[in-house]
Formats: sequence, structure tokens, C-alpha cells
Amino acid sequence: MTEKSTISSLFHSFVGKKLLIIGDVMIDAYLWGNVDRVSPEAPVPIVRLNKRESRLGGAANVAMNIQNMGGIPVLCSVIGNDSKGQLFQELLDEKGLTGEGIITSDQRLTTVKFRVFGNNVQMLRVDEEVAYYLREEESAALMKKVKHLLDSNGVDAIVFEDYDKGVISPVMIEHILALAKEHDVPVVVDPKKKNFSLYQGVTLIKPNLKELREGLNLNGELIEPAQIHKAVLALQDKLQVGIVLATLSEKGIYYCRRNSNGHSESGSIPAYIRDVADVSGAGDTVIALAALCVAVNTPVELMARICNLGGGLVCEMVGVVPVNKDKLLSEAMLKFCQN
Repeated sequence: MTEKSTISSLFHSFVGKKLLIIGDVMIDAYLWGNVDRVSPEAPVPIVRLNKRESRLGGAANVAMNIQNMGGIPVLCSVIGNDSKGQLFQELLDEKGLTGEGIITSDQRLTTVKFRVFGNNVQMLRVDEEVAYYLREEESAALMKKVKHLLDSNGVDAIVFEDYDKGVISPVMIEHILALAKEHDVPVVVDPKKKNFSLYQGVTLIKPNLKELREGLNLNGELIEPAQIHKAVLALQDKLQVGIVLATLSEKGIYYCRRNSNGHSESGSIPAYIRDVADVSGAGDTVIALAALCVAVNTPVELMARICNLGGGLVCEMVGVVPVNKDKLLSEAMLKFCQN
């Protein structure tokens, strides 16, 4: 069991930590309504709209999670010079997040995921986006922003949040990893398949089982604990990464930390039983908490337990919602500590 003072001190240590979040930002838009009939035009339900809502999503949701835990997030991304881009900036202002790392482009759309809910059940999702890499001048401008922020000092960790929408490219990764090494700033990664093998030497990587399997070109499912352990060790060999947090969906999380002497500390944390309403955004919460834990040198097992608990908590909410610090602290005290 963990001492309550240890948990309390950990949460307190998150306050004021400055993290750069580099990646794909978006708006999560929700249309809420009721369904009581089927359309005469096609065999589809008619949703009678009664509420619209827009929330910060993608890398911006990672930033929200970090902010809710007391950290200072700085988003570094590119959005469109369009009406949705303006809305995104307004949402940043509304939530008290800085836009100093955000670049607008006339050549890109601001990504929006529209989710339609009828009788509190998601019925449809429509994505408005472009997914090609940034143009050379856009990429250069963003890397210049990141360099300026790192040169200004005070950055405690860098997060790569890759949603495969084109902000993170091989050139971007190479450039920022070099800057991170120069400034001795840890790097944590929430990867996608396209750039998976490029994150050489990062501090922590957080794949889910699908990403782990695809990133290693494995055939078949990763089901048994021994299979997962073997795959995680193979990933550490391939990328020379210190910590792997593999999220296992309803089975919890698997962690492995390779020390400088070559020995590994690993284990599996089962998920807590919950009334799951929506799993969207859980990965954002996990990577945000992992980044904060890396920034304050948290022991890997405790890190995994906090991340597992936080990811589960947000699944109880409908839609993309950042973690609530007080609720997470209360549950951590209850589940990790002696009375």
C-alpha cells in the first residue's frame, strides 16, 4: 500500500509544471437530441436537436487534463484560418489556455469531429479534416515556436500527441527530439502507426494494443500477459525507450521500465470495474498524467496506477472530458492507501 502523504505530495508536485504538447488539435462537437421516429426518406432515425456543444479535443484535451491537474500546458499546433479555427481560439480563451504555440494557416482546415447523440446514444460521427503533412513553411514556423519556448527555459516535459492529422512529421520528430536532448527535457509520446518507429530514445511511449502490434509488425492478437511482456521488451529494444505504458482497454495497463543497468521493472495493473459511458478521451488523460509523472520522476508502478485510475474515471462521462483532480485524488487515496 502507498502512504497517503506520498499521493498528496505527488499531486502537489504537479502544480506549476510546464509541459509543451505538440500535435493535432481539434474541436469535438456534439449534437444532442431525442429520437422518436424513423425518417420516411431512408431507414434512419430522425434526431430532434435540442443542444449543441463544442469542446477542445485531440492534443487540446491533453492540455486540458494537464491544466486540471495544476500543470501549465502550452499547445504547439497548426489550425485553419477559418471559422472553426476562430472557435478553437475562443475555446482556448474560455478555458484559460495560452495560444502562443498555435499557428493559423490558410491552407488547412481546423479538424472537427461531429458526434450526433439521440436519446444519449451516439448514432453518427462526421469528421471534417485534412490529414496530409504540414507544408514546409508551416512546419518551419511551428518548429521555430517550439525552439523559442524551449530556449525560454522552464519546460519540464514535452508531449507528442499524434492523431495522424499531419502536424507531426518525420522532420518534426527529428528536430524536436534533438532540441529536447539539447535542453535535457524528457519526451513522452502517444503514437500512431505512421511515425511509430521514429521515436528513438524517448523517455516514455504509450501505445494501445493495436498500436503495439502494428508498430512491431506482429501477427495475431496480444492476449496473454507473456505475449504482451515480450512485445513490450521488443519495443524497448527497437526504440531504446526507457518506459512503456501499454493501455489494455478493459484489462487495464501494462508498464515496463528499463533501468540503466539493463534490468526491467514491469507489471500489470487491472482496470477497476466502472459504469463505462464513453471511452473517447481516455488515452488523452493517460498520456497527460504520464507526462506529469515523468516531469516529477514518479516511480513507474505508481505512475501506472495513477494513469490507469484516471483513464478509467473519464470513461464514466459521455464525450471527451478531462479528468477531475479532486475526484482522482480522492479515489487514489481510497484505492491505494491504508486507512
